[in-house]
Amino acid sequence: MGWYDAVRDIDPFDDLDLDPAIIAGFERSADSVAARPIRFHTPTFKEYATEEIQGCGKNSFPAFSITGAACALDCDHCQAKILEPMIPATKPEELDRKVRDLIMLQGLNGFLLSGGSNRRNEIPYERYYPVVEGLKRDFPDLKIAIHSALLDEKRAKLMESAGVDVAMMDVIGAQETIEQVYHLDRPVDDFEQTLAALASTKMDVVPHIVIGLHYGDILGEYNALDIVSRHGVDALVLVVVMPFYAPKPDMFATVPTRDVAAVFMASRQTLPDVAVQLGCARPAGAHKLVTDTYAVMAGLDGIAFPAEGVKAVAEAIGRPVDQQHACCSMVVDSVGGQRACAA
Repeated sequence: MGWYDAVRDIDPFDDLDLDPAIIAGFERSADSVAARPIRFHTPTFKEYATEEIQGCGKNSFPAFSITGAACALDCDHCQAKILEPMIPATKPEELDRKVRDLIMLQGLNGFLLSGGSNRRNEIPYERYYPVVEGLKRDFPDLKIAIHSALLDEKRAKLMESAGVDVAMMDVIGAQETIEQVYHLDRPVDDFEQTLAALASTKMDVVPHIVIGLHYGDILGEYNALDIVSRHGVDALVLVVVMPFYAPKPDMFATVPTRDVAAVFMASRQTLPDVAVQLGCARPAGAHKLVTDTYAVMAGLDGIAFPAEGVKAVAEAIGRPVDQQHACCSMVVDSVGGQRACAA
């Protein structure tokens, strides 16, 4: 039985708008995809459970924002909404106290450190590094990921010296997107130079590409993939722009799932030996179910908060399944965090 028919036999997929031609294209690479394990990531950024996969009731891998819900860029695609669910830690001592409390009370394994950018897409983490150093000294197994924003090699080295395990950044491949969506006056080259600076450290480097970032159109994604391919990254995270964050109705079109599938395939071909993950952000509902199905079939290595039925898709095409209660950027085995939910 072919992949299209196999998926149609799964209950949630009876009336789903799957493209047989796209699935046939994925199936032509079945020999390299089917035996490739896939990991489902269920970090504790939000509550999550499906009939197939259970989340973790403990706060084992939360996200902290050093600016609370504030961001000076106020990008069209985000409007700082991505910061709202994060735990505010607007002072270094607040981060230190909250992390230590969660370690003692809820078995915290690690955390994501993030925040809103200034007008140059930079985040001033420097005053938090002594806290990071102290936490890593007292809890050597604690895993720390960070959204770097734009930086130079000196600031990347400071981040490394503090003990950060994983550095993440968005790679944008179109100047029009930087100026119009991000409201930012910096060139594409600054994003590549940031990636190069991070790659010069011993941190694990996990860039992100937002599919459809230019108001739902595909514009700089393939250039961004080329940029990533030129540097020694440890993984790549793909996300899909979510139009409901936009400040005006209809500012963003919903990215067609066929365009998402094409970027998935290109990422797998461009980075055959790099872990490619589907991150948290993507449209909900039927779009998410189709997107997640294509991610499984394209050979992506992980999915954050997978849709109901996607585990059955992986099993139907023969892909071994694993689960981890940590951010999908923590994909390297040496920093992967605990797979089991903390007791």
